[in-house]
Amino acid sequence: MSDGLPMRVPAEGLPARVRIHEVGPRDGLQNEKTTVPTGVKAEFIRRLAGAGLTTIEATSFVHPKWVPQLADAEKLYPALTGIEGVALPVLVPNERGLERALALGARRIAVFGSATETFARRNLNRSVAESLAMFAPVVDRAKREGVHVRGYLSMCFGDPWEGAVPVGQVVDTARRLRDLGCDELSLGDTIGVATPGHVRALLTALNTTGVPTAAVGVHFHDTYGQALSNTFAALEHGVTTVDASAGGLGGCPYARSATGNLATEDLVWMLHGLGIETGVDLGRLTATSVWLAGRLGRPSPSRTVRALSPAGTPGSADSHKE
Repeated sequence: MSDGLPMRVPAEGLPARVRIHEVGPRDGLQNEKTTVPTGVKAEFIRRLAGAGLTTIEATSFVHPKWVPQLADAEKLYPALTGIEGVALPVLVPNERGLERALALGARRIAVFGSATETFARRNLNRSVAESLAMFAPVVDRAKREGVHVRGYLSMCFGDPWEGAVPVGQVVDTARRLRDLGCDELSLGDTIGVATPGHVRALLTALNTTGVPTAAVGVHFHDTYGQALSNTFAALEHGVTTVDASAGGLGGCPYARSATGNLATEDLVWMLHGLGIETGVDLGRLTATSVWLAGRLGRPSPSRTVRALSPAGTPGSADSHKE
């Protein structure tokens, strides 16, 4: 469209508004091969907030040995003071991570679990049961401190080592995370193998065990080009929280076959076309991803960013041509 926006044609039965849980600064940057300066990360988050995103996952308080790209959490988080009206959740793996986050004033945290044993071992060096036991005191302390807790659940639809993951297995682990006290669950399609029918089946199964749709977010990867289709299926079910990464950055450093996250711009284009409010300015968001792509030295993988960015803009495919 000439104004850089899709024509709005609402569809019946969909939410009026969706909250985008932006994961670019954490999930998107954790895989970068070269260190991204703290100042660039802070500016990235401020620009995302300026584009209208109200939930921006800022960083992770993991041991620097495991995720070197996020080793500057103690330096970055204080640099984000003054960003009004924006939630800045952080990932914490254990009690030590929670202590570090609380010391800096974090009010929203997330733990990162797995629906499969193999990935739990590879990611946390623990079984699923042992992982949940590790999370229990973290969630308990956070809730006593009045902190909002999100529970990530990875490998909800397929695992590169175990193959297809039974719906009942996912529901059981999700239910246990919820019982620990997690306010919200994020269902992760870590290797991007989900399809819409599978998404509907899992959401329905969760509802039957008492997990309300309002407490569920979805986190899709676009390995097979299904992320938007799967998101639409979740919207039809009533889900109103969708994870996405500006510019389509990120994946999972511990899961082979995990390509980029759903690009926030691609998601916003679809939602706005459906008449669903997000509060996001697509033009400013696209400009932010172009800016970051220029700092990373490569074009954004987001189709919407490429479509809306003129040739020769820093970060575009032609930006380094003479």
